[in-house]
Amino acid sequence: MSHEPLTIRLDDDESVSGLLTAPRAARAAFVFAHGAGAGMRHRFMTEVAEGLAERGIAVLRYQFRYMEQGSRRPDPPALAQRVVRAAVAHAGDSLPGLPLLAGGKSFGGRMTSQAQAESPLPGVAGLVFIGFPLHPAGKPSVQRAAHLARIEVPMLFLQGTRDALADNPLVAQVTGSLRPIATLETIEDADHSFHVPAKSGRTDAQILAAMLDRTAGWIDATLRGRSPA
Repeated sequence: MSHEPLTIRLDDDESVSGLLTAPRAARAAFVFAHGAGAGMRHRFMTEVAEGLAERGIAVLRYQFRYMEQGSRRPDPPALAQRVVRAAVAHAGDSLPGLPLLAGGKSFGGRMTSQAQAESPLPGVAGLVFIGFPLHPAGKPSVQRAAHLARIEVPMLFLQGTRDALADNPLVAQVTGSLRPIATLETIEDADHSFHVPAKSGRTDAQILAAMLDRTAGWIDATLRGRSPA
């Protein structure tokens, strides 16, 4: 499967890299941000992009500015949100007519949610969070979720039951408070990287396939809900 390199402009002087993975007859596009410690070319990012493309959904991955520059320190939220907005705008321009979804893995999902809460991302019909980082490891809290109440588009949360950055009861509490626009899909035995132990009887590949099936189904249901009667 091909991954088309892109240049996403932040302004006249700055840009970040992107990759577009698109099937021939896509029915939607997902603007997909990476996590704090790994960029858009990480294996997990690639597998998600290819898996969604196989299910008829184009995926535009992109780099945050710090990752583009080889830094390990994530960008401040304002800068990260600016990059999110630029990537969404690029997707809208390069994939005209396709409904847009946005979100990301961990940090990328959180920055996308903050951008949406600050001011709705143009054309975005819903948000997908793959391992939303609800709190730092070992410090359960819901403070990072406060802004989610300002979001008015549907949200999908894919969360592992062994995720050290998202205490299960707290995730259920947060998503429950956001119903009906929030959907929680719990991935049994998965950690923050969606790895499962051998004793679970399942492989990481099986877990990912099930997650992508659920994501594609949720996207279809969300877009049907937006369609005129």
